[in-house]
Amino acid sequence: MQTLHRSRDRLVGERTALINQVRAILLERGVVVRQGKRALEQYLTSLTDEGGDVSGLSPRILTLVADARAQWLELDRRIAAFDAEFAAFVKENEDARRLATIPGVGVTIASALIAAIGNAEAFEHGRDLAAWLGLVPRQSTTGGKPKLFGISKRGNKYLRKMLIHGARAALPHVSGRDTPLGRWAKGLLARAHQNVAVVALANKLARIAWAVLRSGKEFNVAGSPTSA
Repeated sequence: MQTLHRSRDRLVGERTALINQVRAILLERGVVVRQGKRALEQYLTSLTDEGGDVSGLSPRILTLVADARAQWLELDRRIAAFDAEFAAFVKENEDARRLATIPGVGVTIASALIAAIGNAEAFEHGRDLAAWLGLVPRQSTTGGKPKLFGISKRGNKYLRKMLIHGARAALPHVSGRDTPLGRWAKGLLARAHQNVAVVALANKLARIAWAVLRSGKEFNVAGSPTSA
Protein backbone atom coordinates (compact mmCIF):
# COMPACT_ATOMS: atom_id res chain seq x y z
CA MET A 1 0.00 0.00 0.00
CA GLN A 2 2.84 2.42 0.75
CA THR A 3 4.25 1.75 -2.74
CA LEU A 4 0.88 2.66 -4.24
CA HIS A 5 0.84 5.91 -2.30
CA ARG A 6 4.34 6.77 -3.46
CA SER A 7 3.30 6.11 -7.05
CA ARG A 8 0.22 8.30 -6.71
CA ASP A 9 2.28 11.08 -5.14
CA ARG A 10 4.70 10.94 -8.07
CA LEU A 11 1.83 11.26 -10.53
CA VAL A 12 0.36 14.20 -8.63
CA GLY A 13 3.77 15.87 -8.75
CA GLU A 14 3.97 15.30 -12.51
CA ARG A 15 0.49 16.78 -12.96
CA THR A 16 1.38 19.85 -10.90
CA ALA A 17 4.53 20.40 -12.95
CA LEU A 18 2.54 20.05 -16.17
CA ILE A 19 -0.09 22.54 -15.00
CA ASN A 20 2.63 25.03 -14.07
CA GLN A 21 4.21 24.56 -17.49
CA VAL A 22 0.92 25.28 -19.27
CA ARG A 23 0.37 28.40 -17.16
CA ALA A 24 3.87 29.61 -18.02
CA ILE A 25 3.32 29.07 -21.76
CA LEU A 26 0.07 31.04 -21.64
CA LEU A 27 1.53 33.78 -19.47
CA GLU A 28 4.40 34.32 -21.91
CA ARG A 29 1.74 35.09 -24.52
CA GLY A 30 -0.20 37.47 -22.32
CA VAL A 31 -2.90 35.01 -21.29
CA VAL A 32 -3.58 35.13 -17.55
CA VAL A 33 -5.89 32.46 -16.12
CA ARG A 34 -7.13 32.86 -12.56
CA GLN A 35 -5.62 30.60 -9.93
CA GLY A 36 -6.96 27.10 -9.37
CA LYS A 37 -6.79 23.86 -11.32
CA ARG A 38 -10.48 24.03 -12.15
CA ALA A 39 -10.18 27.51 -13.70
CA LEU A 40 -7.35 26.36 -15.96
CA GLU A 41 -9.30 23.26 -16.95
CA GLN A 42 -12.25 25.40 -17.99
CA TYR A 43 -10.05 27.73 -20.00
CA LEU A 44 -8.34 24.90 -21.86
CA THR A 45 -11.69 23.32 -22.61
CA SER A 46 -12.90 26.62 -24.06
CA LEU A 47 -9.91 26.66 -26.42
CA THR A 48 -11.12 23.48 -28.07
CA ASP A 49 -14.72 24.66 -28.36
CA GLU A 50 -15.88 26.07 -31.66
CA GLY A 51 -15.69 29.83 -31.45
CA GLY A 52 -13.37 29.74 -28.44
CA ASP A 53 -11.12 32.75 -27.88
CA VAL A 54 -7.67 31.85 -29.20
CA SER A 55 -6.45 35.40 -29.72
CA GLY A 56 -2.70 35.73 -29.39
CA LEU A 57 -2.12 31.98 -29.60
CA SER A 58 -0.53 30.55 -32.72
CA PRO A 59 -1.54 27.15 -34.14
CA ARG A 60 1.77 25.75 -32.87
CA ILE A 61 1.06 26.92 -29.30
CA LEU A 62 -2.50 25.60 -29.49
CA THR A 63 -1.11 22.22 -30.51
CA LEU A 64 1.40 22.32 -27.66
CA VAL A 65 -1.29 23.21 -25.13
CA ALA A 66 -3.61 20.52 -26.49
CA ASP A 67 -0.85 17.94 -26.11
CA ALA A 68 -0.24 19.04 -22.51
CA ARG A 69 -3.97 18.83 -21.83
CA ALA A 70 -4.04 15.26 -23.15
CA GLN A 71 -1.18 14.33 -20.82
CA TRP A 72 -3.04 16.02 -17.95
CA LEU A 73 -6.17 13.95 -18.64
CA GLU A 74 -4.12 10.75 -18.70
CA LEU A 75 -2.54 11.65 -15.34
CA ASP A 76 -6.03 12.36 -13.96
CA ARG A 77 -7.12 8.91 -15.10
CA ARG A 78 -4.17 7.16 -13.49
CA ILE A 79 -4.55 9.09 -10.22
CA ALA A 80 -8.27 8.28 -10.14
CA ALA A 81 -7.42 4.58 -10.51
CA PHE A 82 -5.25 4.76 -7.38
CA ASP A 83 -8.01 6.67 -5.54
CA ALA A 84 -10.50 3.95 -6.42
CA GLU A 85 -8.13 1.32 -5.04
CA PHE A 86 -7.69 3.29 -1.81
CA ALA A 87 -11.46 3.67 -1.50
CA ALA A 88 -11.92 -0.09 -1.86
CA PHE A 89 -9.27 -0.71 0.80
CA VAL A 90 -10.92 1.68 3.26
CA LYS A 91 -14.29 0.04 2.66
CA GLU A 92 -12.86 -3.35 3.64
CA ASN A 93 -10.53 -2.28 6.47
CA GLU A 94 -12.30 -1.39 9.73
CA ASP A 95 -9.49 0.77 11.11
CA ALA A 96 -9.22 2.75 7.87
CA ARG A 97 -13.00 3.15 7.72
CA ARG A 98 -13.01 4.63 11.21
CA LEU A 99 -10.20 7.02 10.30
CA ALA A 100 -12.19 8.24 7.31
CA THR A 101 -14.89 9.54 9.69
CA ILE A 102 -12.47 12.26 10.89
CA PRO A 103 -12.94 15.66 9.18
CA GLY A 104 -10.16 16.23 6.67
CA VAL A 105 -9.17 12.55 6.59
CA GLY A 106 -10.48 10.99 3.42
CA VAL A 107 -9.76 7.59 1.94
CA THR A 108 -6.31 8.61 0.69
CA ILE A 109 -5.06 9.76 4.09
CA ALA A 110 -6.83 6.94 5.94
CA SER A 111 -5.25 4.24 3.78
CA ALA A 112 -1.84 5.95 3.97
CA LEU A 113 -1.99 6.08 7.78
CA ILE A 114 -2.88 2.40 8.05
CA ALA A 115 -0.09 1.50 5.63
CA ALA A 116 2.45 3.51 7.64
CA ILE A 117 1.46 2.98 11.29
CA GLY A 118 -1.05 0.12 11.42
CA ASN A 119 -3.09 0.47 14.61
CA ALA A 120 -0.63 3.05 16.02
CA GLU A 121 0.53 0.74 18.80
CA ALA A 122 4.09 2.02 18.34
CA PHE A 123 3.02 5.39 19.73
CA GLU A 124 2.22 5.72 23.42
CA HIS A 125 0.40 9.03 23.02
CA GLY A 126 -1.25 10.97 20.23
CA ARG A 127 1.35 13.70 20.56
CA ASP A 128 4.04 11.10 19.84
CA LEU A 129 2.42 10.40 16.47
CA ALA A 130 2.17 14.13 15.74
CA ALA A 131 5.85 14.54 16.61
CA TRP A 132 6.81 11.57 14.42
CA LEU A 133 4.99 13.25 11.54
CA GLY A 134 6.88 16.50 12.12
CA LEU A 135 3.71 18.39 13.05
CA VAL A 136 4.99 19.94 16.27
CA PRO A 137 6.76 23.32 16.59
CA ARG A 138 10.52 23.41 16.97
CA GLN A 139 11.46 24.96 20.29
CA SER A 140 14.51 26.56 21.82
CA THR A 141 15.09 28.33 25.10
CA THR A 142 16.64 31.78 25.41
CA GLY A 143 17.05 33.41 28.80
CA GLY A 144 14.92 30.73 30.39
CA LYS A 145 11.97 31.47 28.07
CA PRO A 146 10.90 28.94 25.42
CA LYS A 147 10.50 30.18 21.87
CA LEU A 148 8.48 28.33 19.24
CA PHE A 149 9.46 28.21 15.58
CA GLY A 150 8.06 26.47 12.51
CA ILE A 151 7.20 22.78 12.45
CA SER A 152 10.14 20.40 12.58
CA LYS A 153 9.43 18.81 9.16
CA ARG A 154 10.90 15.53 10.31
CA GLY A 155 9.29 12.12 10.01
CA ASN A 156 7.00 10.92 7.22
CA LYS A 157 6.96 13.78 4.69
CA TYR A 158 4.19 12.28 2.57
CA LEU A 159 1.79 11.81 5.49
CA ARG A 160 2.61 15.25 6.87
CA LYS A 161 1.88 16.84 3.51
CA MET A 162 -1.37 14.93 3.12
CA LEU A 163 -2.59 15.82 6.62
CA ILE A 164 -1.81 19.49 6.02
CA HIS A 165 -3.72 19.38 2.72
CA GLY A 166 -6.60 17.67 4.49
CA ALA A 167 -6.57 20.20 7.30
CA ARG A 168 -6.56 23.11 4.85
CA ALA A 169 -9.58 21.70 3.01
CA ALA A 170 -11.47 20.92 6.23
CA LEU A 171 -10.74 24.10 8.19
CA PRO A 172 -13.56 26.28 6.78
CA HIS A 173 -16.15 23.57 7.39
CA VAL A 174 -14.81 22.56 10.80
CA SER A 175 -14.54 26.13 12.12
CA GLY A 176 -18.12 26.84 11.10
CA ARG A 177 -19.62 24.07 13.24
CA ASP A 178 -20.70 24.38 16.84
CA THR A 179 -18.74 21.37 18.09
CA PRO A 180 -15.75 21.13 20.45
CA LEU A 181 -13.41 20.83 17.46
CA GLY A 182 -15.23 23.60 15.61
CA ARG A 183 -15.06 26.02 18.54
CA TRP A 184 -11.37 25.22 18.99
CA ALA A 185 -10.67 25.90 15.30
CA LYS A 186 -12.73 29.11 15.29
CA GLY A 187 -10.89 30.41 18.34
CA LEU A 188 -7.55 29.57 16.78
CA LEU A 189 -8.42 31.42 13.56
CA ALA A 190 -9.34 34.48 15.62
CA ARG A 191 -5.84 34.77 17.07
CA ALA A 192 -3.52 33.13 14.55
CA HIS A 193 -2.68 33.33 10.85
CA GLN A 194 -4.61 30.86 8.71
CA ASN A 195 -1.46 28.92 7.79
CA VAL A 196 -0.67 28.49 11.48
CA ALA A 197 -4.22 27.30 12.07
CA VAL A 198 -3.94 24.78 9.24
CA VAL A 199 -0.81 23.19 10.71
CA ALA A 200 -2.35 23.21 14.19
CA LEU A 201 -5.42 21.43 12.82
CA ALA A 202 -3.20 18.89 11.05
CA ASN A 203 -1.53 18.22 14.41
CA LYS A 204 -4.97 17.83 15.98
CA LEU A 205 -6.08 15.44 13.24
CA ALA A 206 -3.01 13.27 13.81
CA ARG A 207 -3.81 13.06 17.51
CA ILE A 208 -7.46 12.30 16.80
CA ALA A 209 -6.34 9.57 14.37
CA TRP A 210 -4.24 8.02 17.14
CA ALA A 211 -7.20 8.12 19.54
CA VAL A 212 -9.53 6.55 16.95
CA LEU A 213 -7.07 3.75 16.20
CA ARG A 214 -6.30 2.99 19.83
CA SER A 215 -9.93 3.16 21.00
CA GLY A 216 -11.40 1.25 18.08
CA LYS A 217 -14.20 3.82 17.85
CA GLU A 218 -15.28 6.21 15.13
CA PHE A 219 -14.68 9.94 15.43
CA ASN A 220 -17.32 11.56 17.61
CA VAL A 221 -18.13 15.13 16.51
CA ALA A 222 -19.52 15.86 19.97
CA GLY A 223 -16.13 15.31 21.57
CA SER A 224 -13.48 12.90 20.32
CA PRO A 225 -10.55 12.17 22.65
CA THR A 226 -7.44 13.94 21.35
CA SER A 227 -5.23 14.51 24.36
CA ALA A 228 -4.21 10.97 25.17
